[in-house]
Amino acid sequence: DPIARLKLGDLTSEHFGAWRDKRLREVAPASVIRELQLFSTVLNTARREWKLIAVNPLSDVRKPTKPQPRDRLPTPDELDRLAHSAGADLNNATARAFHAFLFAMETAMRAGEISGLTWDRIDLDRRVARLVHTKNGRPRDVPLSSEAVRLLQALPDADPAFGLSPRQLDALWRKLRDRAGVVGLTFHDSRAAAITRLAKKLDVLELARMVGHTDIRQLMTYYRTTASELAKRLD
Repeated sequence: DPIARLKLGDLTSEHFGAWRDKRLREVAPASVIRELQLFSTVLNTARREWKLIAVNPLSDVRKPTKPQPRDRLPTPDELDRLAHSAGADLNNATARAFHAFLFAMETAMRAGEISGLTWDRIDLDRRVARLVHTKNGRPRDVPLSSEAVRLLQALPDADPAFGLSPRQLDALWRKLRDRAGVVGLTFHDSRAAAITRLAKKLDVLELARMVGHTDIRQLMTYYRTTASELAKRLD
């Protein structure tokens, strides 16, 4: 990218504004926001600790508007079609991909976390799965529902438990989803479905601990209780 050829001290807000506009034509606004945050962290380190620049040029750059959070949950009919598309034989990798989706709906675990889940980090007696590599870099213990335990026990003998790499899981999920005629559903939507359901059972701190959110404000997306339901609780 042309911006990479500029010296640190020559960077201006105009350069980053042009980069932002070009990048917005290539990826979603949420991706541009994350990349700008990374740039800003590096530039602030250069300013505060290394004294290489006097001002962070990104301080005057407008960030793209943050998109509305996804509000896409699988319907019972879609789950039936996905199950039919995947098949029931868990010796088949496609069936295990849908099995992983069901497991994600129980645990709120991400696709990469499920793919890397090994049996030495699963305690079925205590009903806990230990995650070492997570998105925020902090290990966490995930409590397992009885259904999550049943899903694990149904798997054929393999290690990692689901016998799928992240790339395989992604490709197989897309294949079975498209074959089922399900439009607009991503594997990650299983996490939203899980957190939405768990929000009715756990308080916000318990939920944050289970799903690995360090900022509980992020969980407001998943509290889908209606005003009418809240009104009934007031009596």
